[in-house]
Amino acid sequence: MALELDPRKTALVMIDLQKGILSADRFPHAVEDVVERNLALARALKAKGGRIVPVRVDFGPNGELAPKGAIDAAHLGELPADFAELRPEVLALEPDLIVTKHQWGAFHGTDLDLYLRRLGIETVLVAGVATNMGVESTVREGWSLGYGMVVVENACSTFSAEWHEFSITQILPRISRVRSTAEVLAALEAA
Repeated sequence: MALELDPRKTALVMIDLQKGILSADRFPHAVEDVVERNLALARALKAKGGRIVPVRVDFGPNGELAPKGAIDAAHLGELPADFAELRPEVLALEPDLIVTKHQWGAFHGTDLDLYLRRLGIETVLVAGVATNMGVESTVREGWSLGYGMVVVENACSTFSAEWHEFSITQILPRISRVRSTAEVLAALEAA
């Protein structure tokens, strides 16, 4: 089924395109390919009147703001000073809002939902890193809040091809529409 979008009611939420997250290899899509696809989506959506929202995760000094449990300061190790800095090319997009989160998902504990609702956003495109963590958590939260969620599959990546594949084929299709960058760009062009 073809994807239809109203760009003025659509936001692109770009998950963790930041120096500390993108400093290692990701799979199945290379980091630079993921960044370029996110940038292409952002430019196309913005040109049609949509909103651009990069999200960064910040665990604070020595990881003290990390969720307690499996991912806490003890598991993070020493984080580089620029860990939470968004990539310069993302900032160059002149985003509508930059969200700082301290969890995997972009809605919990942030003003993202309030911002999107006040702007009349109904559809949320989600892309970034990591597919089965920040992306999937954000999609789960957005779906629970009643947004039409769209995951841009080849604009996402994670720690292994298997983890990406499981999330994309088993979890995300139940709560979102999974599409390629080309499909989303075509829908924006047709809008």
